Amino acid sequence: MQILAESGSVVLTTVLSIVALFLLTKLMGAKQVSQMTMFDYAVGITIGSIAAELATELESPHKPLTALVLYGLIAVGISLLTNKSLKARALLTGKPLVLLEDGVIYRENLKKARLDLSEFLTYCRMSGWFDLSQVQTAVLEHNGVISFLPKEADRPATPADLGHQPKQSRVQVPLVMDGKLMTDNIRQAGKEESWVHRGLLRQGYQDESDVLLALWGGGEQLTVFPMAPERKG
Repeated sequence: MQILAESGSVVLTTVLSIVALFLLTKLMGAKQVSQMTMFDYAVGITIGSIAAELATELESPHKPLTALVLYGLIAVGISLLTNKSLKARALLTGKPLVLLEDGVIYRENLKKARLDLSEFLTYCRMSGWFDLSQVQTAVLEHNGVISFLPKEADRPATPADLGHQPKQSRVQVPLVMDGKLMTDNIRQAGKEESWVHRGLLRQGYQDESDVLLALWGGGEQLTVFPMAPERKG
């Protein structure tokens, strides 16, 4: 009976830690790992460790829960502060560092960023810059990502450079997913279900159940992926 009671307590504290972690994550906002500052990264690891401790803390679960909430609130407070104050932003998240400009590599800024030349060259190659003579400026952002500004003569040509004015593309919207019509997306696109069915029929699909994914990016054509390869129209 004692084992069952302890197991039940572990289940409850685990669920509590998951709920608390989920709510704090939603409150703090979603960020990709590449968008995190060092402070965000450290806080995330700490909150995860506290949540793991809360899941198995049977005697005093309120202690790690209090620390978990406190860490989350402090992180949110600092985020709000950095949004409102430029000085706080510079202090807590750091400033961008110019690593290269006009053919000059700034060695002192590399030292501030704790990057050596080999690492810098690696970042350049990873971003597709194998010839540094083509780079006008390289900036280390506060989240650790290096941004590159190519020289005008070495950047890719755009339609505007060639005197063209192509029609603006639109973000593709899924109208069918996993064989089901996405009614909200269809309505927001200004279309009707009958329009989607006609578009599918034109490509050889009798019903949306035959379609894994159908995307609409403007115009009258759908980009359709079949549920099974043999059903492709």
